[in-house]
Amino acid sequence: MVELNYKEYGEGSPVIILHGLFGMLDNWQTIAKHLAANNMIFLIDQRNHGRSPHTDDEVTYKLLAEDLKEFMEAHWIYKAHIIGHSMGGKTAMQFALDNPDMVDSLVVIDIAPKEYEAGHDLVFSALRSLDIATLTERKVAAEELAKTIKDIGTLQFLLKNLTLNHEGRFEWKMNLSVLWRDYHNILGNVTGDAFEGKTLFIRGQKSDYVQDSDIMAIHDLFPNAQVQTIADAGHWVHAEKPKELLESLAAFYSTCA
Repeated sequence: MVELNYKEYGEGSPVIILHGLFGMLDNWQTIAKHLAANNMIFLIDQRNHGRSPHTDDEVTYKLLAEDLKEFMEAHWIYKAHIIGHSMGGKTAMQFALDNPDMVDSLVVIDIAPKEYEAGHDLVFSALRSLDIATLTERKVAAEELAKTIKDIGTLQFLLKNLTLNHEGRFEWKMNLSVLWRDYHNILGNVTGDAFEGKTLFIRGQKSDYVQDSDIMAIHDLFPNAQVQTIADAGHWVHAEKPKELLESLAAFYSTCA
C-alpha cells in the first residue's frame, strides 16, 4: 500500500480531487477551499507526484485507481464525490468503472476516455535535459526550460515541481524517470463496464482534449453523463476559469442531493 499525501478541508460529504500529469494537490487549493464551505474536501497527490511516494511500479490507471480505493478505505470513506482533471480524470474514470458503489458522483475535467497521441515529448525532453544535480538556483532552471517551453503559464506550472531537499539540493517532486518510462500508459484508455452513476464532463472551449467526436464514447461508458463547455477556458479550466467551474460544480451537486 502507498500512503498518499493529502490535505483535508471542511466538513460534510466527502469530495476527493485528483490532479493531472506533472501536477500536485496544491494546484487545486483555491477550488478546494471554496467547496469546503459545504463538503469535506480531500486533495490528493497521486503516486509519483507532489509529496506522495515515488515507486518503481508500472504506472497504469488500474494501479492509480487502486491507490484511491486504498486511500478511501484507510480514511474510512466508503463513498465520495470524485473530481479528476486530465490524468486525474482518467484515474477518476477508472475508479468509477472499477468501484461504482464507492462513487456518489463523478466529475471529469477536460479529458475523454480514449487513448491520446503523445503531446508532452518536448516537456519531457526539457525536464530530462536539465542537469538538476548541479543546479544551484531556481532562476537558472527557469532560463534553461524557457529555451524549449515558451508558454509562461506552463513553465511556471512545471517549476512548482522543483524543491530543495534536506541537504539543500534541488530535486523533482515528481518521479520524472518513471513518468517518462510509463508515459504510453498515461496516454492510454480506461476500461470496464459502464458506470451508471451521475457524471459530469467539463471541457474548456479553447482546449482540444475533448472533441465533439468523443461524446459518443463518453456516453458509452458513462450513459448518465452531462457534457458542459466552459467558454474561453483552455485545458487548465480550474486555473483559468475558477468561478465558472465552481458554478458548474454547484449546479451539478444540487442535482446529486
